[in-house]
Amino acid sequence: MNITNPQRAEILTQALPYIQKYRNKTIVVKYGGNAMISEELKEAVIGDIVLLSLIGIRVVLVHGGGPEINEMLNKTGKKSEFVDGLRVTDKETADIVQMVLAGKINKNLVNQIHNKGGKAVGLCGVDDHMIKAEKLDDVHGYVGNIVNINTELITDLLERDYIPVISTIGYDDENNTYNINADTAAAYIAGALKAESLINMSDIPGLLRDKDDPDSLIKKLYVSDAPELMHEGIISGGMIPKVQCCTEAIRMGVNKVFIIDGRIPHSILIETLTDEGIGTMFVE
Repeated sequence: MNITNPQRAEILTQALPYIQKYRNKTIVVKYGGNAMISEELKEAVIGDIVLLSLIGIRVVLVHGGGPEINEMLNKTGKKSEFVDGLRVTDKETADIVQMVLAGKINKNLVNQIHNKGGKAVGLCGVDDHMIKAEKLDDVHGYVGNIVNINTELITDLLERDYIPVISTIGYDDENNTYNINADTAAAYIAGALKAESLINMSDIPGLLRDKDDPDSLIKKLYVSDAPELMHEGIISGGMIPKVQCCTEAIRMGVNKVFIIDGRIPHSILIETLTDEGIGTMFVE
């Protein structure tokens, strides 16, 4: 698409109120799904995050990495098993999850941000004892339930204009490490930071009244209405824990929470810096 210089100027002018609104505010982006697999989408996401950082918005990137974990488990001959949407994690699987998330994926994202002109530091929840956890239950093994979030290191990095890139590994006082669901970790981190917004990138357009009809998107949802939608079956299956994370983030003090379609290039910028927005917005 060819855009003239006057059109470029108009686009920037329209974005100005949103830049002013978010400047020096904190946004937490939960990054996962197809946007992490497609190189084209990954390029767009990293570019969006660097742009937001360069215009004075404090961005925290929290990432998952399910497909790459599956790939590594397959290579080691371990079978992936899920219960209630969460990976059953024995001790060996916990070590593999840590290696993939805190190692390969995390450092690749940091490298890509720097190559786009941004500043980033890769972290996991063990660093500075950021994400303290305990066993969720005996069924899931080393899947963590978050006990506490220490934001000191995150805040220090944001003050120095770095983008913290966080992989969701938790710790406990017995030297165990835990696999933490990325949606849950992003919600708790955003809540602890009292972030202006939490943006959940997903492989769906947002919350749909009819899961088979993309045009039935619910653009705005008050968290008090979520239980009724669950009762009606509009929120069901894998959307239940995702919506619960969104409503929990609001209750912890996040101003707005979004579920957006990460399969759309530049969906973060569309949501943050335009009138039209994209996806579903959760508010108090």
